[in-house]
Amino acid sequence: MPLDRVTAALLVGTMTSVLAVAGTGAAAAAEPGTAPNQAVAPAADALAEWAEETSDAVGVPERALLACAAADLALREEEPGCGLSWSTLAGIGRVESNHGRFGGARLDDEARARPEIVGLPLDGSPGIALIVDTDGGELDGDTELDRAVGPMQFIPGTWAQWRSDGDGDDVRDPHDLDDAALAAARYLCAGDRDLTTGDGWWAALHSYNRSVEYGQRVYEITNAISERADR
Repeated sequence: MPLDRVTAALLVGTMTSVLAVAGTGAAAAAEPGTAPNQAVAPAADALAEWAEETSDAVGVPERALLACAAADLALREEEPGCGLSWSTLAGIGRVESNHGRFGGARLDDEARARPEIVGLPLDGSPGIALIVDTDGGELDGDTELDRAVGPMQFIPGTWAQWRSDGDGDDVRDPHDLDDAALAAARYLCAGDRDLTTGDGWWAALHSYNRSVEYGQRVYEITNAISERADR
């Protein structure tokens, strides 16, 4: 089940609320032929210091920065031709859950959103896909319909395909941003995509969520984060 089902699925109401708190200024004139500026993460041994110094400047919580940058570094090893940056993951995380802070949630020290972030039931109402339960309610607590879950808002069927262990604890948990960011990175880089090109970046974002408005919003936020990180 492709992750782009999240588009129709989750956040007709939820995403409107997230977008309202995710403002970064005037919208960018994003076109499918252009890729956003993507900031470069430091080497692994400098990561914690970098996150502490960068968090306030880019408006991303320190723990979320660590998760996104760690996924960036992992994909440099796994898919060196992809060109995914932590700033794109942070842009997605901002739109999907305000970096794990939607609805009063917060990331704990282990990057797990508490309380858990669970989206609307995917019940086929206007603008929302119909996805009957695929996980017995294990991830979303709903045994009738699926719901998107966690800071990166994975639907259970997609998580089953891309679930990842980003923090090496032998648990694959979509409510844990370390795991969810790595899973999202792998999903975005699938199919030998090159996210340094406009076509590659937009293909990746449209696979994650086919809404043009969504893609433009992530583009805008990614650019803003990258510019602030480079100052």
